[in-house]
Amino acid sequence: MQLVFDTIPHWVAWKDINSVFLGCNQSFADELNLSSPDEIVGKTNYDLHRSKEESYWFRMSDQRVMESGQAELHIVEQLRRPDGEQIWMDTSKLPLRDANGTIFGVLFVAEDITERQQAQQELKQQKQNLEQALVELQRTQMQLVQNEKMSALGNLVAGVAHEINNPIGFLSGNIQPALDYIKDIFSLIDLYQQEYSPPSPVIQQEMEAIELDYIREDLPKLVGSMREGVKRIRDVSTSLRTFSRADSDRPVACNIHDSIDSTIWILKHRLKASETCPEIQVIKEYGQLPLVECFVGQLNQVFMNILANAIDALEESSTGHNFADIPANLYQIRITTSLENNCVQIIIADNGKGINEEVKQKIFNHLFTTKAVGKGTGLGLAITRQIVEEVHGGKLSFHSVLGEGTKFIIRIPA
Repeated sequence: MQLVFDTIPHWVAWKDINSVFLGCNQSFADELNLSSPDEIVGKTNYDLHRSKEESYWFRMSDQRVMESGQAELHIVEQLRRPDGEQIWMDTSKLPLRDANGTIFGVLFVAEDITERQQAQQELKQQKQNLEQALVELQRTQMQLVQNEKMSALGNLVAGVAHEINNPIGFLSGNIQPALDYIKDIFSLIDLYQQEYSPPSPVIQQEMEAIELDYIREDLPKLVGSMREGVKRIRDVSTSLRTFSRADSDRPVACNIHDSIDSTIWILKHRLKASETCPEIQVIKEYGQLPLVECFVGQLNQVFMNILANAIDALEESSTGHNFADIPANLYQIRITTSLENNCVQIIIADNGKGINEEVKQKIFNHLFTTKAVGKGTGLGLAITRQIVEEVHGGKLSFHSVLGEGTKFIIRIPA
């Protein structure tokens, strides 16, 4: 039996009921620097240069196995060798029984798994490094998509704004002279009527045919409405230029309300009534805000993503409903701004269907989307949170109740 034990590479030893060694194999003797396994007979852990605490722990472990009669298998623990080196051990202890089944000792089998533990720790570290690298890769991917998307959208919007601006300037600059010319022409007509009164039957007939009195009254109003239309187009152009304003390499002072308003202008066509959804009312409750140092273009994208999602939620709520059954101004997006604890707080709330618990858990996940293929990338809210929290050091959160709606809360240091 001793020859059999000596061929086992693990450490094997056995003790009596009092934890006194009855024998061991050659591997354990070599570990203890004993010339032969016989030298261990009659010794205890206290005699093997163990600390009192460690020796006491071994004895308690032996007693626990012998008292319970149950084996303790593959207990992984870190121990200190007599020379002070820290090692990892995989230890098993089994109760020894005589022919009558009476427990008379304990069998100890241990394996040095230090190299294995170190390899596992290295693998764990490598796994953590790979996971971190994956997170960085996803973040970089989102950043690239965001930059490309905003660059393309910014160029398009800036180009449209530029093209609109030229004819707007032409129209705006000519409306007042046109009004002056009209005034002069009517004055001349009045002078003719005074000098040549009554007018000839041919002129009188033509005046009645063209309804000169009506033209005199309506033409200034018509040009005035044209002026108002030009003003509205100018507002659109200003909103486009505000939205497309390129970011610098550092934050710049920004009026948050201007950014929100420009984004609403960009999305205005989606707020109007359509075949599938009634008009969506936007209610703005703006507080007094200071200028905020931020990356304007990226912050505009935050507002764009959240407002577009709110519109999607309201359009989804209208699916399957008859417009006649939907009260006027039922679908609303409420935008509230305030200054809270030196942070600018923007709340964008809709009264749509709300978000279920399963979606809530994944809403900010990379590439997660509830939209149909081709309608969503799963990057919008992930990028939005990155812009708010990582770029601006703020906080993005949301609250949603099924059947009542969803609100997103953006907090940015002022």
